[in-house]
Amino acid sequence: MKKRLLAGVLSVMMAGMLTACGGSGTPATQPDNTNAAPVDVALTVWSPQEDQDAANGNWLDKECKAFAAAHPEWNITFTYGVCSEGDAKTQMSTDAAAGADVYMFANDQIPDLISFGALAELGGSTLEQVKKDNSQTMIDTVSYDGGVYGLPFTGNTWFMYYDKSVYSEDDIKSLEKMVEKGTVAFPLSNSWYIASFYVANGCTLFGENGGDASKGIDFSGDKAVQVTDYLVDLMANPHFINDANGVGMAGLGDGSVSAIFSGSWDYNNVKEALGDNMGIAALPTVTINGKECQLKSFAGSKAVGVNANSKNMQQAVALAAFLASEQAQKDHYDLRNIIPACATVNVGDDILSKAQSDTLARTSTMQPLLAEMGNYWGPAQSMGEEIVAGSVNHSNAAEKTEAMNTAMNTSVVQ
Repeated sequence: MKKRLLAGVLSVMMAGMLTACGGSGTPATQPDNTNAAPVDVALTVWSPQEDQDAANGNWLDKECKAFAAAHPEWNITFTYGVCSEGDAKTQMSTDAAAGADVYMFANDQIPDLISFGALAELGGSTLEQVKKDNSQTMIDTVSYDGGVYGLPFTGNTWFMYYDKSVYSEDDIKSLEKMVEKGTVAFPLSNSWYIASFYVANGCTLFGENGGDASKGIDFSGDKAVQVTDYLVDLMANPHFINDANGVGMAGLGDGSVSAIFSGSWDYNNVKEALGDNMGIAALPTVTINGKECQLKSFAGSKAVGVNANSKNMQQAVALAAFLASEQAQKDHYDLRNIIPACATVNVGDDILSKAQSDTLARTSTMQPLLAEMGNYWGPAQSMGEEIVAGSVNHSNAAEKTEAMNTAMNTSVVQ
């Protein structure tokens, strides 16, 4: 009932608001009385530190000043706070009412943020903006329980960086070919990454589409054991290493590693390490039990959200729409190489954008937005760590895999 009431209030309130992905950020409708004294408004905005660094052009301050200039009817005082997209849930969990009016978050946190009362459902022209500017995949990443809860500004997934002096375009199609010709670093002990192998061989999280909690997590049976056996062999290959604590990036720099798996956030680091030899591509295939399978990374987004507790809801929603607008996303790309979610933003012949788009379209699977997904992370990480440590082997692979599956379906959601 609270959610429906909030959606109704927002729909009425935002019916005449700007659709902010128009490039200029100019409101679609001007204030009725431009001669009236500006209304004093205070807005607290959180973003990652990188968005506020002068060395990166201070994207957040640039956009907020542009927003204020576009709205002379409001005399806005901005207060900035530092919070990465991945830390939004933690920051809001303590006291959502004291949190930022507008903030960035990783989409997999939506169920928790809603449960904290920290995230408003969008409606009106702001909802129309989300639907107009984004692919269905991006819309799905911010949709939950029938509502839309954020404005995507970039995709959130991972792909492959590689050394073009070591691998040809044909080599990078197969992980087996890659470990023959060079050393591959992969974060096997990281639960966000290890799922790609199990999903490739038919394991599922909450059904085929990731939205049916009653289906549970199916990392059971021969299909899952075959993956565990494959990973045991892969870890034993001297040309494969677990990428933890930066060893992969360091290896790119000194030439001991030829490929790593990461996302757009590591672009500048890889470029510095490889220079003109930097290649970027979607994920390769793997051969599991004699069958060629496509690795699939989790697909998500990073989005701008509005605190349901904001005392200046109209202005907060308008600012969120502005920060996810076409021009703001173009600025984000120009200043920090953040790949736009908005399909109309032109980034030219950008290999990073192409690799991320190809990954999202072809070699990814939607990361489930169910609270029960919290049961996945711990057991998956433990499996990866045990494979790396050598405590999972062919003799106990079936037992360990079944124990992982049982834990994923019985653990308490965090």
